[in-house]
Amino acid sequence: MELFISTRGDSRGATAPEAVLRGIAPDGGLYIRREMPRIPVEELAGLDFRALAERILGEYLSGYSREEIRGCVERAYDQKFDTPEIAPVVDVGDMHVLELFHGPTAAFKDVALSALPQLMSCALQKTGAKDEILILTATSGDTGSAALTGFADVPGIRIIVFYPDRGISPIQRAQMTTMAGENLGVCAISGNFDDAQTGVKRIFAELPQEFRAANHVALSSANSINIGRLAPQIVYYYSAYLDLVKRGKLRMGEKLNFCVPTGNFGDILAGYFAKRMGLPVGKLICASNANNVLTDFLNTGIYNRKRKFLTTISPSMDILVSSNLERLLYLALDCDAEAVRVRMAALSEKGEYSMPDAAMARIRETFAAACATDEQAMDAIRRTFEAHRYLMDPHTAVAWKAAEDYRRESGDATPCVVLSTASPYKFPKSVLTALGEAVPEDAAAQLSRMEALSGTKTPAPLAHVLERAPRFRDVIAPGDMMNYVMERMVRK
Repeated sequence: MELFISTRGDSRGATAPEAVLRGIAPDGGLYIRREMPRIPVEELAGLDFRALAERILGEYLSGYSREEIRGCVERAYDQKFDTPEIAPVVDVGDMHVLELFHGPTAAFKDVALSALPQLMSCALQKTGAKDEILILTATSGDTGSAALTGFADVPGIRIIVFYPDRGISPIQRAQMTTMAGENLGVCAISGNFDDAQTGVKRIFAELPQEFRAANHVALSSANSINIGRLAPQIVYYYSAYLDLVKRGKLRMGEKLNFCVPTGNFGDILAGYFAKRMGLPVGKLICASNANNVLTDFLNTGIYNRKRKFLTTISPSMDILVSSNLERLLYLALDCDAEAVRVRMAALSEKGEYSMPDAAMARIRETFAAACATDEQAMDAIRRTFEAHRYLMDPHTAVAWKAAEDYRRESGDATPCVVLSTASPYKFPKSVLTALGEAVPEDAAAQLSRMEALSGTKTPAPLAHVLERAPRFRDVIAPGDMMNYVMERMVRK
C-alpha cells in the first residue's frame, strides 16, 4: 500500500484514511504520494463521471477498499447535482468550458466537498478514531459554503469556517451565514483570506496536544491542503478529456490544454496530478487576477508575497500565499523535503523564496502563466456574451482572458478547456456591470435582470438564499482565532 508522506519530511507515513482525517501532517507539511498511480485514459473510455471517480479515487487513495470508495462516490454524486454529467463541457467559440458549478452551492468546490465528508466519515469508522473531528477551514468565498453543505449534520464531525469580512460577494456571505446544521460554525475575520489561512495553520501548529486530548477533539481541514479534498478534483480533468473524445472534438491520445483560474493552487495542481497519472495534458495555464503572485513566480522563479493585497471582482482568487504550491515544489525539487522546509520557512519569515533553475525548468514544461485585471475580466465577460451568448462569472473570465493571451503569445493551437469555477449568478453586480447594464441596488433584482438578459435561470441553490435570516454574525480579529476555536472545543 502506498503511504502518503509529508512535503516537509516527517518520517511517519500515513494511509489515505489517516491523511484525510489529519488534513495536515504533524510537521506542518502537506500529504502527498511520492509515486502516482498510472491510469491511462484509454482504459477509461465509456465510463461516466461516477465510474471515473470510483476508478481514480480507488487507485489514488490506497487504504480505502474498492467497496468503500464505491459507497463514498454513490453518496457524493447523487441528486444534489442538477445535471447527470456532474461536470459538463460546453463549446464556446473555438474553446471549451468545463462547467463545475452544477452542485449544491453553484461552485467547483462542490465536486470535491461532496466526496470529502464521505471519505472522512468512512475513515473515522476504519481507523476506530474515538475523538470528535473539528474541521477548521479558511475560505475566500466558495470553499466555506461547499464545506458547510457537505458536512452539515455528519455524525462525529464539527466544522468552523473563517472568511474575510469584506472579501466575498453578498451571495457568498448569505450562503454561509444562513446555513442550517447543528454542527456548523461560521465566523468573519477583520482581515483578508491570507490572514484567515495563516490563522488556521497557526492553530494546527500551536494548539496544545494536551488541550485537544482533554477535550477529545482532533483537528482536520476541508481546504485543498487536505488530500481528500484534492483527490476528487483529479476526476473532472479525466471526464473533460473523455467528453471531448466522445463528441469527436479530440482524438484519443491527443494533448489537451487546461486554463485554470487559480488562487490557492489546488484546482490546477489536480490537473498536474492527472497528467502524472497518464492523462495527455499539454499545458496547464495558471490564470491569476491582479493578485498575480503566481504569474510572477512562474515567470521568474521567485515567490514574493510582499506586495499590496488587492480586493478584486474575483474574490476566490484574492490570495497571496498559495498553500498547494508546496506540493508542486516538493515534486519539482526531486522530493527533497529539506529544500521545501527551508523555502516554507523563508516565506513565513521573510515573505519570499527562490527556486533553482533546474526545478523551474521542470515546472515550466507543464505550467504557463497569465493574469487579468478586473477591467480585462469584465471585458472578457462582455465580449464572450456578445459573441456567443455565453455568460461567465469573473473567475472564469480571468481564465478566459489568460487562455486568449497564452494562445496568442505562444502560438500554441492545442485544444483548450477553460475551467468555469462558479455560476455567474453568484456575482450578479460584477456581471451586470461588465455587460454595461444598470445595476439594481437589491441583489434579488440583480438576479432577475441577469435572467432576463441571458434567458437562463438562477441556480436553485441561489434563488432564495438572500431571503433567509443569518444564523452566524461573529466578526473577530485574526489574532483572536485561536481563542475562538478553543472556546468551542470545550465540551459543555
